[in-house]
Amino acid sequence: MQQHGREIGEVLDELDRARSGEPDPHGGHLFGLTYPSGRDDLEELAMQVYRRTLFSNALNPFRYPEQARLMEQVVTWTGELVGLPEGGGGSTTSGGTESILMAVLVHRERARERGIERPTLVAPVTAHPAYAKGAHYFGLELLQVPVDPVTLRADLTAANVLVDDRTALVVASAYSYPHGVLDDVSALAALAQDRGAGAHVDACVGGMVLPFAARAGVRSLALWTFDVPGVTSMSVDLHKYGYVPKGVSVVLHRDADWAQRQWFVYDRWPGGLYGAPGVAGARTAAPVLAAWALMSYLGFEGYQELVAELLATTDRFREAVESVGGLAVNGDPVGTILSWRSTDPALDVYALGDAMVERGWYVNRLTDYGGCPPSLHVMVSPAHARVLDEIAAALQESAAQVRGAAAPTDRSARYS
Repeated sequence: MQQHGREIGEVLDELDRARSGEPDPHGGHLFGLTYPSGRDDLEELAMQVYRRTLFSNALNPFRYPEQARLMEQVVTWTGELVGLPEGGGGSTTSGGTESILMAVLVHRERARERGIERPTLVAPVTAHPAYAKGAHYFGLELLQVPVDPVTLRADLTAANVLVDDRTALVVASAYSYPHGVLDDVSALAALAQDRGAGAHVDACVGGMVLPFAARAGVRSLALWTFDVPGVTSMSVDLHKYGYVPKGVSVVLHRDADWAQRQWFVYDRWPGGLYGAPGVAGARTAAPVLAAWALMSYLGFEGYQELVAELLATTDRFREAVESVGGLAVNGDPVGTILSWRSTDPALDVYALGDAMVERGWYVNRLTDYGGCPPSLHVMVSPAHARVLDEIAAALQESAAQVRGAAAPTDRSARYS
């Protein structure tokens, strides 16, 4: 830190210069990390909420009871979307990782009550790294379920072998981050229930898409919500397709006593009673209140309209991919995520991705871990609708450029 302060304009100018060298989160050239709605009214509403609440503190519901009431409405509304039974509970968190950590913690505690000191967590190889993180933090053994090589859903035969009396938690994705496919939630939850374990549905990506897609009739889906017997918890991110600034997610538990195990409560110090339902203590309430404002403003019908348009854009994106000779979409994606592999030995999929990035389209790489095909990956947002023709043209041009060229030596991938 310098000795003397700087003028506000000088500080902001440097910030703008720094940001100018990075992708514009609103420009439609990113396919992950940010989820632009493409609507000025939604972004303006969120900014207005932030101006009013950025310096709030979400830690103490007794000091800010009205703020707490609005935050609880967000949990209630999210639970209604995914069929949370009466008597269930949950909380908001800073994001999908924290929601998953809290679910892992609660299931570990339930396993310990069954006398299991070193429980297992059974998750598909396509599950988010937060499950491995939770197993590492809370002392569970992570057991990975391979996926079917064609559908890329969790292999039920393999899962049946791994789920046993030590299992604390079985994970199903609705839908998976790598390939956008919906695991067989009913079958995985039944395996868990038969062994006295819990089942967590990771709807961090799909939770604000699938309920509206089903109601709008634009997707036919197998059961995946709390309507499935044996599903004990679920995570839903609002800062993805709820179009809320990061970070806010919701973790839900079928039973209130499970939700209560999420809380850390402590009074053995001079400061008095301290309680928190998640990892964070003090945190701004702005993201959660922005979620409340956007959910209030849009309502179910508003989100349903957004999702119908978004999935139409995703379908057009898929057509653009499949129109390139030698490319095939992986599995049967049900939502906003697409991944595709090369079926042409002369067309290296990573070389294609590099050519797209050179043109300013930041598609993501997927590796061959767990027998999955090396692929490219996108998360489609509403803002992509206005640039989809440009993306399709760039795909064709990139494929023509690299077909027959040497494969890149860098075969690594990074989560984005």
